[in-house]
Amino acid sequence: MAAEKALALVLRTIDFSETSVIVTLFTREFGKIGALAKGGRRLKGPFESALDLLALCRVVFLRKSSDALDLLTEAKLERRFRVSEAGLAGLNAAYYVAELLRELTHDNDPHPELFDAADATLAALGRSRGAPGHVVTQHVLRFEFTALRLLGHMPSLDACAECGAPIEPAGRVPFGHTSGGVLCAACRPGKRNVVSLSGPALAVLKQLAEVAPETEEAAAIERNVRGELRGLMKHYIAHLLGHELRTQGMLHEA
Repeated sequence: MAAEKALALVLRTIDFSETSVIVTLFTREFGKIGALAKGGRRLKGPFESALDLLALCRVVFLRKSSDALDLLTEAKLERRFRVSEAGLAGLNAAYYVAELLRELTHDNDPHPELFDAADATLAALGRSRGAPGHVVTQHVLRFEFTALRLLGHMPSLDACAECGAPIEPAGRVPFGHTSGGVLCAACRPGKRNVVSLSGPALAVLKQLAEVAPETEEAAAIERNVRGELRGLMKHYIAHLLGHELRTQGMLHEA
């Protein structure tokens, strides 16, 4: 059985015994994996405290059958997520990013570009202590849209999600969570799970769909628009998953 090497983000850890831990990792090379780290709770050993939640590390693991956990044999810390440098808002946002990755991705389905976006977002959140509250919110919004785009869940923003007719943003525009995007006047009647989206919010959505999470030059989003988009994303992602993310309620803008 050949050992695999990967660059990984630690998304979740669960104590398995007095000395071992089960980890969920999002790797650049292999996508999401679940692995057993025997001795992972020991301060000294092959993991050297590299399996802290939200950490970036290089791992070595043995692949198991599809219905069994992989076996993690080595982990070397590359970057620790430091709460003291992230602040509470940054920490809560990082927890949300980790849960979003766990829920939206499938096991053994690699997405290198998504990994890079997640890595950049967590790095930015990890140094956000003292930054204005809207900075953290915008990091989250940009990552959400990057994830939706790369995983094939991007909502339709320029054409009606039902009939494909072009949408001209004039005033408020109906957005159907079930339909998967904006709706024209002809398709709106009778549709469920529809919200009214302002023109400025729709314009920002289109910008977010194109801006990478690590882009520092992205323009600030007005507070009322951020609030509107936060509510939209909460319900859109909950519809995709069939449930609301547990950490969604932890996202609060200072």
